[in-house]
Amino acid sequence: MPVAIVTDSSSDIPKDICEKYNVTVVPLYVIFGNETYRDNEKDITLKEFYNKIKVSPVMPTTSQPTPGDFLETYKELLKSHDSIINILISKKMSGTIVSAELAAKELSGADITVIDSEKVHMPCGFIAVRAAELASQGKSKEEIMKAVKEYKEKVTVLFIPSTLEYLKRGGRIGRAKALLASLLEIKPILTLHDGEVSPYKNTRRWEQGRQEIINLMESMIKNPSNLHVFVGDSDMKDEGDKFAAKIKEKFSPKEFIRGDIGCIVGSHLGPGALAATFYED
Repeated sequence: MPVAIVTDSSSDIPKDICEKYNVTVVPLYVIFGNETYRDNEKDITLKEFYNKIKVSPVMPTTSQPTPGDFLETYKELLKSHDSIINILISKKMSGTIVSAELAAKELSGADITVIDSEKVHMPCGFIAVRAAELASQGKSKEEIMKAVKEYKEKVTVLFIPSTLEYLKRGGRIGRAKALLASLLEIKPILTLHDGEVSPYKNTRRWEQGRQEIINLMESMIKNPSNLHVFVGDSDMKDEGDKFAAKIKEKFSPKEFIRGDIGCIVGSHLGPGALAATFYED
């Protein structure tokens, strides 16, 4: 293929899909105090991560790949590709784009483009997968970049955490607001807006929140036969499977993917969250 597609591990693309479409993933880092792990399922598995976050006295933090990480990836890909398109986590959430751009400057003669997806999790992942699919069909770089711009406008995600404790501990929500939400049994539905995680709607109690995501999807979706859906969970597989089954039954989407909320997003949401990512052709 003339064009290689690169994304980062925050996109949470399932491994089999990365392999199918030749998406190259550069891992971010997860840090527990003095312990640093590459988010590559080798240094620390997803199961190990969620077990650790439940008992760790310190909240995990995350860090972008180094310019060296990207440089190594670029050099390898340029052996068999004419150009590289990076589709990466929102620059408002991570310094990953800075690292990718610094690495590209080291290879001044190479055709390397860095795109801010303005997303995270599978919204970024879906864009990268569709770009890679076009690359596998032999589409030009210009055609792929045009499609990326279109998909950025199409993809929506709705998250619901079962607890605000991890958002509070990570400084993403104030202590007083988290306490009030807990006392009122508020379960906020979150989305992505302008490159950042933003509140979308408050619901009361967990069951209502899950159903409200499906109701919101129904109000947004025009043609389910053109629908692509990814359902992810953070260490609550049974709940995630039930949620996924309801969405699949309700919409009978064209493409349905079941996966995980990985270490990077999971560092902020904590275990016990669900997410539905979707768009229409």
